[in-house]
Amino acid sequence: MILVVAVWVVALISLVYLAHRISRPIQHLTGGLSQLASGNLQVRLTAEGNDETGHAIHAFNNMAEQLQQSRDRLINLTQIASWQMLARKMAHELKNSLTPIRLAVEEIAARQTQPDRKFMVQAVQIVVDEIETLENRVRAFSEFSSEPAPNPSLLDVNSLLEERISFLKPCHADVTYTTRLADSRPQAFADADQVKGILTNLLENAAEAAGPGGMILTLTSAVDRQLFIEVHDSGPGLSAEASQSLFEPAITFKKRGMGLGLSIARKNALVNGGDIMLVESELGGAGFRVVLPLQCRFSQIR
Repeated sequence: MILVVAVWVVALISLVYLAHRISRPIQHLTGGLSQLASGNLQVRLTAEGNDETGHAIHAFNNMAEQLQQSRDRLINLTQIASWQMLARKMAHELKNSLTPIRLAVEEIAARQTQPDRKFMVQAVQIVVDEIETLENRVRAFSEFSSEPAPNPSLLDVNSLLEERISFLKPCHADVTYTTRLADSRPQAFADADQVKGILTNLLENAAEAAGPGGMILTLTSAVDRQLFIEVHDSGPGLSAEASQSLFEPAITFKKRGMGLGLSIARKNALVNGGDIMLVESELGGAGFRVVLPLQCRFSQIR
């Protein structure tokens, strides 16, 4: 009897221990699901083993990460849509005002008598030049407000990046370019023209920030069904103020430019299922990472 009772006690203790080990991670997972359902997309769980429960926790973390990325992209696209509506209205109003101003100034110049001709020609030229500058800004706002449908195709990002560097390098002969490309030659599924525009903007900004004698590092990599293209420069870097409003339209911290380049670049990345973000530069200046979906991710969806 004592032996039987001892066996039952040991079995009961083992059963309670096993039940505790099984129920604790399940309760942990249930608590995480409750937080996720309440809107906390930043919740992450720690897996204590490599069994089925551990796999379920890893799957939960991946799902939470994808949900957070999708929400962030939706928020960014919503903000861009609001900015586009404002840009479209501003472009329309400015265009309506600039056209009659140009015609009126040219008509005034044509009706002037000969003694005042030289002065009026100079004055008219100044006004016309300023009108052309405003018209360029209107075109930039129109480009930002437009929404051309992406035409995605398979892209060899290594070749595309090298082609953009070769195209821009003659304009910045004093800048040293270094590339570190993925050996696997990953392919993205995105619009070629829009990706070219993104890379051109980032490389031009990097060259301007680096200046004569500066350096630019570009690299590609593929991690977890995502393709990364990074551009680093050796310039002075970005202030906290510039970093916070970097992707907002009509905000520029450069002597030239209209503050729309990075806004358009990020919009194009978002509509292709990716994004652009700031990263710590390996050269001490500014660093940008372009995220694009890998070919396999879109193949599974399709």
